[in-house]
Order: sequence, then structure tokens, then C-alpha cells
Amino acid sequence: MASEREISVLARDIAACRICRDQPAKGEGDRLPHEPRPVAVLSATARILIAGQAPGLRVHESGLPFDDASGNRLRDWMGVSREEFYDADRFAIVPMGFCFPGYDAKGGDLPPRRECAPFWRAKVLATMPQIDTILAIGQYAQAWHLGARRKASMTETAMNWRDYFFVNHGPRILPLPHPSWRNTAWLKKNPWFEKDVLPVLRQHVDSLIRETKFA
Repeated sequence: MASEREISVLARDIAACRICRDQPAKGEGDRLPHEPRPVAVLSATARILIAGQAPGLRVHESGLPFDDASGNRLRDWMGVSREEFYDADRFAIVPMGFCFPGYDAKGGDLPPRRECAPFWRAKVLATMPQIDTILAIGQYAQAWHLGARRKASMTETAMNWRDYFFVNHGPRILPLPHPSWRNTAWLKKNPWFEKDVLPVLRQHVDSLIRETKFA
């Protein structure tokens, strides 16, 4: 397990990262169109890693991950308070891309920058070997953490969550849809998610954060 100093040094290095501005990946196109502001929460004790996509504009401005309506829905899914969610002793929050990627032509958020995960992710995960469970939110996090094990679509991957969650080795991985309001229709079409997945998620999160609190 990494020391608090090792975590602090890595967090400082991430905060200073400017590769998406200064060294854009081949085929990425334009450099990041604004000053980078990497957003990630590392932890030497948290048992749960929240693996999201990339910060939105509001998070870019505040520097606080999931500081928006999506975060409110995610916290409700997990059954935790805002105070518990932002307790780094309990939760690590490491998106696939650390910086807000900007908007596409239709006004939606662009995908996570392709420079970020290959450069940082393995190092971050190696520094937090105590992680028991990874909440893989959205297709980009699921592609990285599940690799060839993921299904053809996000819906099919999420439907087969038991295959990734009930494992005997390595971190459990729970694939989740993004909690954005854009997925409200998806939630209505897939009532099994709230019926089958959320009770397990809430019970598991509760057990792990209690374990962390009293460790």
C-alpha cells in the first residue's frame, strides 16, 4: 500500500500535467482548447474507486469531481451523503480523462482525451493496490477496465454486471451507466438496473466505507 507521501507526490504531478495541451496524441486533432485543470482524488485508504469519463465544464470550474446533477444522482445510487462522497479516506475518484475535453459541434462533451489514460492510469492504479471495487461509469471506463470482457454495448455490459462483480481475484468491477440526465430515458427502459443493481451497490458501498472508517 502506498504511503500518504507517495499519494501526495502523485497527486501533485497529476495537477501539473499539461500533455493534452502541449503534446496532443497522434490523431487527436486539436490541442486542448483551454488551460488544463486535472481533477482527480487519490487515496491511500479508500476501498472504492469511482472511474468516470472526464470532468464537465462545471467540474472544470470548481475543481470538485461530480459537482453537478450527475453527481447528485450517483450519490443517490450509492446511498451516500455528499460529505461521505468527498471523503478521500473512503473514495478515490479517478476519471479516464483528468481535464474537461471541451464541446463537440452539437454542444455535448467530447470524449476523454486520449493522452491521459495511457500516460497515467496504470501508475495511479499501482499506487492504490488497496482498492477492492471499481465503479466503471460509462463506456470509456468500461473499455479500459474490462477490456475484451465487456460486451458489444454499454447496456449489455451493465446487464452482465454479475460476471465482473462476483470475482475471486483482483478488484470487483461494477459497470454503471453514466448518471447524466441524458440517460434518464435509458433508466426508464431498463428498470432492472434500479431493481437488481442498486440494492447490491448500496449494500456493498456501505460495508466498505464502514470498514474503512473503523480500520
